[in-house]
Parts: sequence; structure tokens; C-alpha cells
Amino acid sequence: MFCSAKPTTEGIETRILLIRGRKVLLDADLAALYGVETRVLNQAIKRNPERFLQDFMFRLAAKEFEHWRSQVVMSNPSAKMGLRRAPFVFTEHGALMAATVLNSSGAFLRTILCAAAWCSATRRTATCTARRIVPAA
Repeated sequence: MFCSAKPTTEGIETRILLIRGRKVLLDADLAALYGVETRVLNQAIKRNPERFLQDFMFRLAAKEFEHWRSQVVMSNPSAKMGLRRAPFVFTEHGALMAATVLNSSGAFLRTILCAAAWCSATRRTATCTARRIVPAA
């Protein structure tokens, strides 16, 4: 999640993951960027499925989810708190499309930051700044 109320391009870029060979943001990170709860983002997506093609978003596969969870420090992995199902992940186009379905103040400015972060990550692809997640088998 983004710690500051005013995210930066660099802050967004550090949240970009490389999954299935694509740069993506987790639903929780995208929701924090737009200043809404994750459930609000996911509800908006479900209410507007025609705007989110498979190229825009997908849910992590079980193997990807377990690998991702193993990289996140958790105090008690058996607790009933935290993620119970694999999160949605959004490509650049999906992240930008999310702003069109959210009634979030400042979504426009944060969309510009998001686009700038993706451009920056693309320029740095040679050095692979995105964190890799094992592809689904």
C-alpha cells in the first residue's frame, strides 16, 4: 500500500510486479493509489465488466498467489486475516481504465502519475526494476 497521501511516480513504480511477462499492479495497491478501499475498486470492476478485457486485468493463479504470499512477511499465515483469495492484478491499461469507473477525487491526477510510472518502468525494462512472480504452470 502507499504510505503517503500523495503518491509519487517512484512509489508507484516500486509496486509494479512482473507476472506472466506483463507489468501489473495488485488491486490493493491500485485502490490505495486512487484513494479507495480494495473492495470498492473490485465492486466497481464487477459492475463494469465490459470495460476490463482480459488484457487489462486477471486474477493470480493459485501457484502465483502462493508464491507471492511466500514473499510477503506475515506475522501469522494461518490467521483468518489477510487475503483469502488471489487478488486481481491490473496491466497499465486496466489501471488507467479503473479511474473511469471510480468516483474518486483526484483520480485524474493519480492516473497521470500511474501512466508516468509505467513509462518509467518500461524505460528501465533492461535493468528489470519490476519484481518477478513465478508464472502459472
